[in-house]
Amino acid sequence: MRPRILIADDDESMRWVLTKTFCAPKYQSESVVSGDEALARLRESHYDALLMDVRMPGMSGLEALAQARLLQPDLAVIIITAFGTMMTAIEAMKLGAYDYLTKPFDVEELELTVQKALKAQALARENMELRANLRRKYDIHNLVGSSEKMQQVYKAIGRVADKDVTVLIQGESGTGKEMVARAIHYNSGRASKPFVAVNCVAIPENLLESEMFGHVKGAFTGATSSRTGKFEQAEGGSLFLDEVADIGLDLQGKLLRVLQEREIEPVGGQSTIKVNVRVVAATNRILSDQLREGRFREDLFYRLNVVPIELPPLRDRKEDIPELATYFAQRFADEMNSPPRAIEPAAIELLRTYDWPGNVRELENLIKRIMVMQIDQAITPEHIGLALPIQAVRNAPVAYDSWEELVGRDIESLEGQPGLYDKLLAKLEKPLILKVLALCAGNQLRAAEMLGINRNTLHKKMKDLGLK
Repeated sequence: MRPRILIADDDESMRWVLTKTFCAPKYQSESVVSGDEALARLRESHYDALLMDVRMPGMSGLEALAQARLLQPDLAVIIITAFGTMMTAIEAMKLGAYDYLTKPFDVEELELTVQKALKAQALARENMELRANLRRKYDIHNLVGSSEKMQQVYKAIGRVADKDVTVLIQGESGTGKEMVARAIHYNSGRASKPFVAVNCVAIPENLLESEMFGHVKGAFTGATSSRTGKFEQAEGGSLFLDEVADIGLDLQGKLLRVLQEREIEPVGGQSTIKVNVRVVAATNRILSDQLREGRFREDLFYRLNVVPIELPPLRDRKEDIPELATYFAQRFADEMNSPPRAIEPAAIELLRTYDWPGNVRELENLIKRIMVMQIDQAITPEHIGLALPIQAVRNAPVAYDSWEELVGRDIESLEGQPGLYDKLLAKLEKPLILKVLALCAGNQLRAAEMLGINRNTLHKKMKDLGLK
């Protein structure tokens, strides 16, 4: 689509030159003779750029600039005038002009300026759209789980998001600490600014200070150029310090100073830099233990722990497993462009028997693995049994089909008869083996491990019971 250019100048010859410069097929341009007319056009239609003189009948170009930016905030405005002064240039830039050119000017230079403005405008729109998508993605309502413990988490995020205070998120690995941190950021007044994450445990201690605060050229061996740290990269936004308990005591002291003074000092630098950053920290460790053992500074803990949020492990909110599993199945179906998969109730029940040491991340990866490896229309207990660790399947209670049908209704007729044990065992053994084989998708080695017998024994029993 051709960029739409609006030209506002009371000089007829200048309007003619500009209209000829920004004509079809590259551009679509219109011209007016005053600031008032320019604003009237902006109220009626959308334009990509406005080329405007300063001195025109009625409203001045600077007055029109201020109102034009209110009408169309993403409008690229370039001021053109024969009366160029330093104060006029400063005022134009303060009011939001992209650039300021004085007459006479080179037409090619003007067109290059307009092209740069349009490119910057496109990037800004793309960035706004990306941030809007991120905000939708990390909206509080996109966190999954309806349990009482997760309701408390949602309430905490809602209360703290716009308060611009430091937050400490505690929870086991895989519980979704970064998801909560992003939800706080994208529901705050800083949502349009960067969200920068630092995994403190993944970066060697001797490099972490430079990673966070930056360094100047020559600060240490290999520092061949200056580097901006994560605090500066997050300016105006949020910095997420993941696994903050793994920071060494020396660096903890420097982090404390940053939180107190709101300024950083790059490694090897001689001056400080003011920063405007909200810190959200997270840890999978119990910080009270770290404090008692002298591995975490008490003063830093109180600086970080202004608002604590505790994320429960998945084993403590198993009522959320059906919702989580269904959500992941739908998400991966969308991502893989494949048909949606239902999850059988028996498969859900099998998921609920497992304690999920890897928490939500482990459940997410398990559903993804099944979606990739299995092509069936539904996720069955057999799929879950193959995907879970063998110990989990072995410890899972087997849901027998109609226990009463197997034993209950015949127990009285068997009472008092010789060989009761063998008769009951014969009644139970075949359905038990069939059930375990179904859970293990016919894998005899896994079925034998689950039953606690060796494979040869299982093979013999299958043969004796007439099972193929």
